[in-house]
Parts: sequence; C-alpha cells; structure tokens
Amino acid sequence: MNIFSFVRQLAGVSAFIVLASSCEKQAAPTPGVVAKSGLPRVFAANYPLAYFVQRIGGHEVETVFDVPNETDPAFWQPTDAQITALQDADIIVMNGATYSKWAEKVTLPESKLVDSSSLFRDKFIVVKSTVTHSHGKQGEHSHNGIAFTTWLDFQQAIAQADAVCDALKRLKPESIEHFALNFDDLKKDLLALDTRMMAVGKNLASRPLVASHPVYQYWARRYSINLEAVLWEAEEVPTDAQMEDLKKILATHPAKWMVWEGEPAKESAAKIKMLGLDSVVFDPCANRPDKGDFLSVMLDNVSAMERVTGS
Repeated sequence: MNIFSFVRQLAGVSAFIVLASSCEKQAAPTPGVVAKSGLPRVFAANYPLAYFVQRIGGHEVETVFDVPNETDPAFWQPTDAQITALQDADIIVMNGATYSKWAEKVTLPESKLVDSSSLFRDKFIVVKSTVTHSHGKQGEHSHNGIAFTTWLDFQQAIAQADAVCDALKRLKPESIEHFALNFDDLKKDLLALDTRMMAVGKNLASRPLVASHPVYQYWARRYSINLEAVLWEAEEVPTDAQMEDLKKILATHPAKWMVWEGEPAKESAAKIKMLGLDSVVFDPCANRPDKGDFLSVMLDNVSAMERVTGS
C-alpha cells in the first residue's frame, strides 16, 4: 500500500468516527435491543408490571418494556430481536393468567421466569365466550379462556408487586432493604386505591353497569360491581347490530352508565345517551398512558367512579 492510499483510508476512518460521534445522541435505539447500563435488566410483560418494577427497583435495575404504545401487550407479537433481548434479561416478569399469548411459542429460561399471579392462581376467572373481534392491526381474537387483567383487583396487584419484590431481592440481596421500603410505599398506594374502590362498590349497592369491553372481571368481583359487558372499541362507533345487542342487555340489566376503557368517540357517547346511558372511563392501563403513570391513571379511574356514585 502506498502512502497516498494509507492517508485516504485514515481520513475515511476519522470521518466515520466524527460522524458516529455526532449522531450518537440522535440515533433512535433499535426496537427490542436494550443498551446495557451495567444494571440488572428486568423484562416486564405489561405496563403495570413495568411500573411495579420501577417503583420497587428504583435505580438499582433497568426495566425492559418496549411494547409500542398503540399495542395491547396481551396481544403483542415481539420481533426476533425483542425475543433475544428479553431472553437475555436477568429476570422475566410475566403476568400469568394466560396473558402473554406470544410466550406459548417461545422458549424462555425457567430460572429467570417470575409468574406474578401464581399466588392467586386458584382465584382465576374463566371466561366462556366464542365471540371474536379485532383491535386494529392486531388481528381477530376472543376473550375466551382465563380473564387476565388481574391487577384491576388492587389486592391482586399487591400480590403481583410482592412477587416482583421477592424476585428483585433474590437478584440483588445487597439491596433487600431498599426494595422492601419501596414495596411498602407502593403497597400503601395500592391499599388506598383498594379502600376507595370498596367504598364505591358499597355506594353502588349493586346498581347495574355496562362495560364496553370484557376486561373488568376481577375488578367487578373484588368490588361487587354488577356488570355486563359488550364487545366495543372506544374509538369505533357502534353499528346498528351492536346497538340492538345493547338494548337486549338493558332490557334485563337496566344500567345508567357505560364503563369505557378509553374516552369514547362523541358519536358513540351520543348514541348510548339516547338509550339513557352516560359514559365513564376506567382505563385498565395495560400499556403506558399518554400522560402520568399507573398510579395517576388509577387515581383518575377511582375518582371517576366516585363521581358516578356521588361519593
């Protein structure tokens, strides 16, 4: 190699280094590939679990949760890169109750798995329905099988957070006291929500409600909510056939309120208003909220239900 070729190659390498350095802060991370922070990495199957990991683990762990905001984590399909990343995590916290459908087709290291709902497995609710529907691009599915929004019973949420805490203590025994204190703070918040929701259920006195989606089973059971559900999406206006189905429910279940997962379309709210139904939002918060966090969303949910009861 002559001196001119060498100089040209050296200049090219220098330019690449400068370019890489200038772009380092601007480049978006590759989906599913989590940069090593030097901290233990904990994968969470949904946002409530990710929130529990963050509240309990604090700065002692790195939380891995990269489900797109517009996707329901229960029906998420991870890419190969995302599967590799979560398999490499130090702990894999699952929701249990048949929540993560993708996990049925993926081999996960048993030594890293934490089933956060295992302590109340005997209290799972079995749903019997053959109706299918779709969530946007996520394809058709049904809610047949085991109900999986376990955390909407705040006592069960405490048990799931406790499972997270135990796993973190095993992972970093030198931080046991830190994790225990953080769990106690989280538990206080969840107990406060539980107490307020128990009062809501008592004030409702079994008055009938209708839900826009069959995801409130554990919430209804824990707080004695007299609830019937349809299969509607908040962003979609109900069809005439769906309205007829709702009328049939109201004939024997004379509800005055419909509980929605998200803010309903104005036309939807207007349609059910003609049947004597008002709308209230109780967001399950399975994925990251647009603003706030799990606790703030649940506080808003409970406040909304208190307004329904006038309490």
